[in-house]
Amino acid sequence: MGARIFGRRRSRGLVAVAALAGLLFSTGAAQAAPQDATGPVQPNIIAAALYSLSNPTLSPPGTNDWGCQPSAAHPDPVLLSNGTTANAYENWSNLSQRLADAGYCVFAGNFGGSPGSFLQTVGPIETTASQLAAFGDRILQATGAKKLDVVGHSQGGMNIRYWIKNLGGDKKIGKLIGLAPSNYGTNLFGLLTTLEAIPGVPGVLGLACASCNQQATNSSFLKALNAGGDTVPGVDYTVIETRYDEVVTPYTNAFLKPAPNVHNVLLQDLCALDNTDHLGIPYDPITGTLVLNALDPAHAVTPKCQYVPPVLS
Repeated sequence: MGARIFGRRRSRGLVAVAALAGLLFSTGAAQAAPQDATGPVQPNIIAAALYSLSNPTLSPPGTNDWGCQPSAAHPDPVLLSNGTTANAYENWSNLSQRLADAGYCVFAGNFGGSPGSFLQTVGPIETTASQLAAFGDRILQATGAKKLDVVGHSQGGMNIRYWIKNLGGDKKIGKLIGLAPSNYGTNLFGLLTTLEAIPGVPGVLGLACASCNQQATNSSFLKALNAGGDTVPGVDYTVIETRYDEVVTPYTNAFLKPAPNVHNVLLQDLCALDNTDHLGIPYDPITGTLVLNALDPAHAVTPKCQYVPPVLS
C-alpha cells in the first residue's frame, strides 16, 4: 500500500509539474506575437514571381514579425509598398531581408487586389492607399513606434503620397523612399498615351487595372495629387531612379520637384555601368545601399559600383 501511495503521490506530482509547464508554455505562446509565413530570399523579381505563383500570400523574408521591437538605432519600422500588379513577395524578397539584417523591423502586405490573388496593386489608388494606411496603423500599434518609414517601388512609391496628402500620413510617415516611382505618370514610350486616346479603351483597361489609368501622364488623379506641390513639410522624400526605366517614361517623371526635403538620385550618376531597369531596381544591390543611406543618413556609405545586368538578361 505504501508503494501505491508513493506511486499516486509521484503521479500527482508529475501531473502537477506537467500542468504547470503547460500553463507556462501556453502563457508564453499566447504572449508571443506571431510572424507571418515568409519565403526565401530571391536573386531577382522574375525568380520571386515564379516562386510566388503557387503561394502568392507569402510574406517576403525578414518581414511581418509582429513581435519586433524597434531599436534605438532604428526607431522607425519600415513598410514596403508594392508596384502595380506585384504582390509583396514578388516585389521585395531580397531587399526585405537586407533591411531586416540591418536591424529594422520590416513589414509588407498585399493591397489593391483580390485577397489571395497573384496580382495585387491594381485597384483604385485611393482604395490601395487606404488599405496601406490601415496596415500602417497596425504596424505603429504593434511596435509602439511614433512614425514609420516607407520604401515603395513604382506605383508603391507614388501612391503613398496620396496617404500623406489626404489620409493623415504626414503625421505618421517620417521618410518616403521611392524606387522608380510614377510620381508624374508614364506614357510607356507613347503607347499608353495612344491607348488612352482610343474610345472605349480606358474603360476596358480600368476594369482590369484601375491604377493603370490613374498613372497615365496627365491623368486627373495625378493632376489632383500634384496640385499645390508634390511634397509636404515634415516628410523626407528620396527618389531613386534608373536611366533605363522602361515603365515610367520618360524616366524623369519619377523625380519630385526640388525642395529642401527632396533628394532625387539617378543611379547612373553614381554608378555609370549600372544597367538596372524598372523591374530590377528593388533587387539592385546599389539601390539597396542607397535605401539604407536614406533611412539612416548619419551612417551613409558610398555604394560600391559594379556592373548589374538587366533583370531579363
